[in-house]
Amino acid sequence: MTELHPDLRENVRLLGDLLGQSIRQHPGQECFDLIEEIRAAAKSDRRQESGSGQRLVSLLSNLRDDQLLPVTRAFNQFLNLANLAEQYHGVRRKRGHSSDLMVESLDDVFGRLKDKGIRPEELHRRVAELNIEFVLTAHPTEVARRTLIMKYDEISDCLSKLDHDDLLPAEREEIITRLQQLVTEAWHTDEIRYERPTAIDEAKWGFAVIENSLWQALPRFLRGLDRSLTQATGQGLPYDAAPIQLASWMGGDRDGNPNVTHDITRKVFLLGRWMAADLYLRDIQSLRSELSMWQANEALTAVAGESREPYREVLARLRERLIRTRDWAEARVNGQPADSTDILFENEDLTGPLELCYRSLMDCGLEIVANGPLLDTLRRAHTFGLPLIRLDIRQEATRHAQAVAEIVDYLGLGDYLSWPEEDRQAFLVTELQGRRPFLPRLWEPSDQVQEVLATCAVVAEQTPEALGSYVISMASKPSDVLSVILLLREAGMAHPMKVVPLFETLDDLSGAPASMTALFEVDWYRKYCNDRQEVMIGYSDSSKDAGQMMAAWAQYQAQEQLTEVAGHYGVHLTLFHGRGGTVGRGGGPANRAILSQPPGSVNGSFRITEQGEMIRFKFGLPRLAEQSLTLYTTAVIEATLAPPPGPEPAWREMMDWLTERSLKSYRDLVRDNPDFVPYFRQATPEQALGKLALGSRPARRKVDGGIESLRAIPWIFAWTQMRLMLPSWLGSDVALNEAASSGRMDMLREMRERWPFFQTYVDMLEMVLAKADLRIASYYEQTLVEPALLPLGEALRSRLLICIDQVKSLKQQNSLLQAEPVFAHSMKVRNPYTDPLHYLQAELLKRDRESEDSGQVAELVERALKVTMAGIAAGMRNTG
Repeated sequence: MTELHPDLRENVRLLGDLLGQSIRQHPGQECFDLIEEIRAAAKSDRRQESGSGQRLVSLLSNLRDDQLLPVTRAFNQFLNLANLAEQYHGVRRKRGHSSDLMVESLDDVFGRLKDKGIRPEELHRRVAELNIEFVLTAHPTEVARRTLIMKYDEISDCLSKLDHDDLLPAEREEIITRLQQLVTEAWHTDEIRYERPTAIDEAKWGFAVIENSLWQALPRFLRGLDRSLTQATGQGLPYDAAPIQLASWMGGDRDGNPNVTHDITRKVFLLGRWMAADLYLRDIQSLRSELSMWQANEALTAVAGESREPYREVLARLRERLIRTRDWAEARVNGQPADSTDILFENEDLTGPLELCYRSLMDCGLEIVANGPLLDTLRRAHTFGLPLIRLDIRQEATRHAQAVAEIVDYLGLGDYLSWPEEDRQAFLVTELQGRRPFLPRLWEPSDQVQEVLATCAVVAEQTPEALGSYVISMASKPSDVLSVILLLREAGMAHPMKVVPLFETLDDLSGAPASMTALFEVDWYRKYCNDRQEVMIGYSDSSKDAGQMMAAWAQYQAQEQLTEVAGHYGVHLTLFHGRGGTVGRGGGPANRAILSQPPGSVNGSFRITEQGEMIRFKFGLPRLAEQSLTLYTTAVIEATLAPPPGPEPAWREMMDWLTERSLKSYRDLVRDNPDFVPYFRQATPEQALGKLALGSRPARRKVDGGIESLRAIPWIFAWTQMRLMLPSWLGSDVALNEAASSGRMDMLREMRERWPFFQTYVDMLEMVLAKADLRIASYYEQTLVEPALLPLGEALRSRLLICIDQVKSLKQQNSLLQAEPVFAHSMKVRNPYTDPLHYLQAELLKRDRESEDSGQVAELVERALKVTMAGIAAGMRNTG
């Protein structure tokens, strides 16, 4: 097995030693010795393949109450530091270092496309028109507190400084001392939130990612893209091209989150403008010191007047307007009266003066100056704009239908909700084509409908650049889209906003092509959307509804058919992928996922959610963000210009055959087995997840709902914590086993060899199976599950073993992850740190449930339990 890269191993050891020194200082040597004994026991148990973990269990079960917390915190903290070292290793620039995690360069991908016969002018056109949008979402999966994340960022910075080969001994000592201070600070910082973050807190966290990372990373990435494009085609990237866009659901996603109101959304819009003005002010201050030149073209001279330093004159005026804009936004956020005279509101107010300076420098032969920091700021302005980030609005379809129904009822026009879909469509189109107001003047809506209308009013106040998409969850009919457009128009919306149906469940995905066909048949709507349509594909709920194999195939087919429908009507389709971090929610290597989409479905545009801890893992450091942007861009360009092959007819039949069995098997257990829900609730920490203050929204869509109302994130989080990983493989086990026993394995191998979709599916299944652990899952059962339910647990573990065997057979391997030795070793290194957390968690869950039964609240137990959840999430590298 491949060992860790020496540089990475050295950093992990260094951070571990520094943590050990902090523990020796407090709580002391005794605690440090105990932690080392536990770690040694975990390693020893892992070396004995058939070991039961008894020595480790014995050590942990004898812990005193006062030892629970420091022990759990120590293992949690080490896993966070190991993650940090691994994350930094992926972007390190040490001389002679070649990271195992580096992504393919733009030059390499452009060269490969040229070799495939793509003409330079076609490559340039496609890159210049590229539109890749990342949507930062407030899903509650980021377990680390922001205060710790900031310390971890500085630790990464220290590791970078240590990579210099020319450090003097005193300089190295100074860096190590700072590292010791930071590790000690982290050790003495409580890692658990005690209050849920508000939607405003989440939005501020999203802004901080831009300020601390993407603000630097994006122009640097675009410079590299410009350079590679020039080398490949002879033409650079236009200065106003914005191939990367950023949007957010933080403060806009109200689906199932009563904490997101129209007031919250308005405040988030204003906070974005406040932060943007502040960031641009820093840029303008710097540019004023740079652009001291006197040569200028006529256009700039006409604006700057007789000034001897025309660029500084223009930028000084821009600076004054930015200050007024920042002060205006700050006052509005704080609910104070604000003067909006001469503020920057439309994007052209910002880009105009910058472009004026840029064109003047180019005209005066000062290209080298024009293409320096000024171009970086100009590109930021075209990407982030004055709103900083585009805000999506998400709301559930029935809320809009209810709003229209109340208005229709008040007007005496009938019972809208009982009308057939054709009648709803005809009514809505008639209203949209008419000129009279639809909203009655003296009507008083219900509170729920008033909130929908108030949200539409807030949206209507914004500039187009501030708005992303209006996403309708549980959408299934054209009237779901038309009702939103009507409500927005009634609120005063002067320009068309993208209205995006989200198809989530298996039935929704199956019906999506027919729904979009019906919508495109509405001539008025085609004019409204200008023959450009975005459709969101839901990964989380479809997997929870149908199992991972069936969901993946349904998503693939829906994308194929939606691409065909859009092509038939001459509509440019952008697919919006609602992926999570885990395989069970569509996660996995992004470039592999993009390059396995149906041919033609990635047509120069791609939109994707990034959530929770994945935002930090992909964009948390500037170099990391730059690498992630490169990875997505190369994949989208390649999928556009050299799409993967589609499936052979026989492969389609095989997928139908497999998924028919996987779906039945999945639903037979999850929906129809009466023992399943009790087993799930007893064997996993699902019931205790509510104690982790992870996000602003509730874990359930309905407070009194059963498993069907549980959100996809806690559903997967719970199974990951006890290492059965059930959502990602359940159903696949039966399908693959029946395929093998009926002589279909050769066909599956052919599909894996020649079809990127199936290859990616199998590889992701293998990865999640490698994270499963039968011994740990069994221990949770023994500790927490009533005897009557134990046979179900035993059956599930047997099914997991069958799935592992079938994947190994399909890939013709003796063990999992043979082709991914770095990842396999990374998991192996983490085991001695995650194992104690698992065994502790099972014991703590038992004590926690007993204390609830007795009416006593054991604060130490509850706090230690939360730390185990955070630590296991860190060890698995994802939560939900």
